[in-house]
Amino acid sequence: MRGPTASANPVERVLNKVGRAGLRARNGVRMATGASRPAVGQTPKDVVWRHGRSELWRYRSAASDPSDTARPPLLIVFSIFSRSYILDLRPGNSFVEQLLAAGFDVYLLDWGVPDERDAANRLEDYVDDYLPVAVERVREVSGADQVHMLGYCFGSVLALLYAAHHQDAPLGSLTVMTTPVDLDHLGPLGNVTGVGGLDVGALLDDDGNVPPQVIYQAFKALKPTTAVTQYVDLWQGLWNDEYVASYQAMIGWATDHVPLPGGVARQLAQMIRDNTIVNDRLVVGGDRVSLADVTVPFLTVLANRDHIVPEAAAAPLLDLIGSTDKHELRLDGGHVGLLVGKTAARTTIPTIIDFLLRRSEESSRSATEADPAPHDTVDER
Repeated sequence: MRGPTASANPVERVLNKVGRAGLRARNGVRMATGASRPAVGQTPKDVVWRHGRSELWRYRSAASDPSDTARPPLLIVFSIFSRSYILDLRPGNSFVEQLLAAGFDVYLLDWGVPDERDAANRLEDYVDDYLPVAVERVREVSGADQVHMLGYCFGSVLALLYAAHHQDAPLGSLTVMTTPVDLDHLGPLGNVTGVGGLDVGALLDDDGNVPPQVIYQAFKALKPTTAVTQYVDLWQGLWNDEYVASYQAMIGWATDHVPLPGGVARQLAQMIRDNTIVNDRLVVGGDRVSLADVTVPFLTVLANRDHIVPEAAAAPLLDLIGSTDKHELRLDGGHVGLLVGKTAARTTIPTIIDFLLRRSEESSRSATEADPAPHDTVDER
């Protein structure tokens, strides 16, 4: 026998369906006309240094005086393949926001949009030119002796090469996320740099760079059914304004790539063919470097459902690092899910913040003690 509440459910369901149909129609029109694109990267910031197309941003903290030198400085090194606003996607879903709320003095090195002036750029330009100067600028602005560094995706590779090639760098710690090191397991993404017999030169545009559409297609090939599932998910949530805004922000970023300098593309092709990182054949600025030379407190974060940097490509990293204080965090998530969404808010960001705060406290006390389990692995599956 059905009670009063149960008998009313069919009517409520019809009303809900009608209401949602109207909202879907409204939001669909807004999306089709481009009238409802959400703003991204809204956390206030200042440019404190620039070089070429690159800029060093310092985010403003509402929680404390921006001139407060007691806040530990954290320099984020982003990838050179895409836009950095994924770290500050939307208010309430921002990696940067949470770092600021935890008390960090947050800086981000944004590489800008390369053009013909950057076509000859090589890894050395980023590792031996941009990064050392950016680190010194962070020290100058913050008044701190040491800088904590965090790299994301290919920005992690740049951060690793910097730490390995500059062993006297004033780093308090190094955190890397979704870092490709075993390039034999990189998958179809290697095609963007000419693996499989394709000449890198055939990919370059008139500026001498790999154009954004080539990079986008390479990423798209990693998960060709994504577009279909995204549209299904969008239809189901199209009535929800917040869902639509989040969807647009994420899809907008996922298709918003930048050119890859031709010089870097050629180097990457060689690195992939020889698998130089795990085979310890890295050369930076004419010098042989090894990840065993990275000895600062270290944390690596990887995802077991990452289709861009597969788990197998990132997994060997911990064993390659020379630090005694080193840790690994494995999460059940995807490449971007480590930065935005529930996994990021619940596990990734709190773990990174805890790691950084502990090392900041140790640095300020000039202490030498580390965690009781220096080689631990945290597996959140």
